[in-house]
Amino acid sequence: MSDPPAAQPQPLSPTQSSPPPTQPTTDPLSNPYATLNDLSPDLTTLHDLATRGSWLTILDKVIHSRPHLTKPHQHLTYFSYNLLSLIKLRRFTDALNELDSLDHSLDSPYYLYETYPNHYPNQCGSMVPFILRVLHAELPGKVNGSNRQESVDRLYVLLEFVRGKFGRDNLSNTSRALWEKRECFVINSIISHHLSLKQYAVCLDLIKGLIEKSEGDGSKLEERMGLLSKLGYIQMQYGDLDGAKTTFGFIEKQVDERVELKNLVGRNKALVYLVGKDYVSAVREYDECIERDGNDVVAVNNKALCLMYLRDLSDSIKVLESALERIPTMALNETLVVNLCSMYELAYVNHADVKKTLNNWIARVAPDDFDSACTRI
Repeated sequence: MSDPPAAQPQPLSPTQSSPPPTQPTTDPLSNPYATLNDLSPDLTTLHDLATRGSWLTILDKVIHSRPHLTKPHQHLTYFSYNLLSLIKLRRFTDALNELDSLDHSLDSPYYLYETYPNHYPNQCGSMVPFILRVLHAELPGKVNGSNRQESVDRLYVLLEFVRGKFGRDNLSNTSRALWEKRECFVINSIISHHLSLKQYAVCLDLIKGLIEKSEGDGSKLEERMGLLSKLGYIQMQYGDLDGAKTTFGFIEKQVDERVELKNLVGRNKALVYLVGKDYVSAVREYDECIERDGNDVVAVNNKALCLMYLRDLSDSIKVLESALERIPTMALNETLVVNLCSMYELAYVNHADVKKTLNNWIARVAPDDFDSACTRI
């Protein structure tokens, strides 16, 4: 058991086929864009809409903005936001059609800065946003669960693409740190797919590789402890409870007084209690986490589950309802709502009316991508 969570671009035609300048800028973070709006028109607005989950508004904005885009990379940037919005709204078939509308592969020369020297003097490299490569890899498994292996294969190709960046002589420290984060992101995505396929040996190899890379860097303590916790969760998934306890015990000895790390230790200890059906001890650990950080939604959700297992439905419902009222932006996720609705069904004869009230509230405050079907009305 692991912690719960929680349009088609304009055609790109080279303006000139001459070779790139002799000394191009190859560091992607050295491009002459001081702000998001310098990169693409009104990109700050798109970014703000995305952080609020206003995906329908983004789709509308992309449609109205495309006629005003003048450079090839701008079309790809808006294309990426459009594709991400479709996926967030679970319109996976539309997203696949959108991706198929690209005239060229993502590694085509048509998407290189040096192909357009009039637009991008002294620049070279790919103009494809990294998120577009990620979406290209993840989409097949979302359209059809049986295509999960295709997503895994594409993620491994993406991993090789990312690792290929580390061999560049002119890579700045800032860019190296960025690509290292991207490498970690892709590997974690691969691990998630292998976990769903119950391929635990591969997961262990991948997570241990990430842990080894984080050793010796004191600035990455929080990242390293998070990876070790994930190792413990994987061990629990395939039944190695003793191994998970050893991993969690090692974490407890390493952490400092930061609230995030202390809560990580607390959630790990609570999870061991939960798996062992010692729900009273688990609730005690989760209470300590919530006391340190009232926004710890994982602790809130799992405390409510433990109370439900202890047949204290009244308090379990109060815990989740209080979180939704107190921190709606953080607490409003499908997992927590499904749990709350399950508790309603167990506690109330008129649970349909109670869930309808909850569903109406969600419709007013939830982002566009929230799946209201989780209320099971």
